[in-house]
Amino acid sequence: MGKTVLIALAVVIAAAAIFLFMVTKGPGFKQYRKFIEPQIIKMEDRKMLVVELKGDPNEQAPKAFSKLFSVYFKLKGASMKTAPLGRWANVDNTPASEWAGSYAVPVPDGLTILPEQKEEPATRIEEWMYGDVAQILHIGPYEEEMPDINKLRDFITASGYKISGPHEEEYIKGPGMIFKGNPKHYWTLIRYNVVKK
Repeated sequence: MGKTVLIALAVVIAAAAIFLFMVTKGPGFKQYRKFIEPQIIKMEDRKMLVVELKGDPNEQAPKAFSKLFSVYFKLKGASMKTAPLGRWANVDNTPASEWAGSYAVPVPDGLTILPEQKEEPATRIEEWMYGDVAQILHIGPYEEEMPDINKLRDFITASGYKISGPHEEEYIKGPGMIFKGNPKHYWTLIRYNVVKK
């Protein structure tokens, strides 16, 4: 096998390993259980490796995360325990087929240069701004998120805040690139930037 094929194979294996980790063991529940009920917390800004794709997340997310992790695992200091994220600014008034999604993986703060990329879509580095955020942990299939989203939005309003940023999801446990896993056991942090009214 050529060197390029071996590198590509290593990237695929590493990406499969991280998703398998998320599906099977993944992070412990203890650090996330407080978000079963909505909470407002402060979050530090995060540097992200980002790719944008338009369309239904059910169709676009696998492509986006495959691209992200193929670049991510070429970076120095890449962690096997990172959770991917997605952001959408236009979820309320637009059909899912037209959603503009930003899919991302956190990267070290000192990262400034990415490996050369020949295939589209291209990835880039950007800063995701946070501050005050409201979030809730959804356990279960993605298509059953709406009650938790509504619960979070009601909590934001009742707490004297308003949403000031896009709809964001952090996939703590989810499907792998090879194994789908059991959607009943997916963990998704649903999050909004918020400001006081």
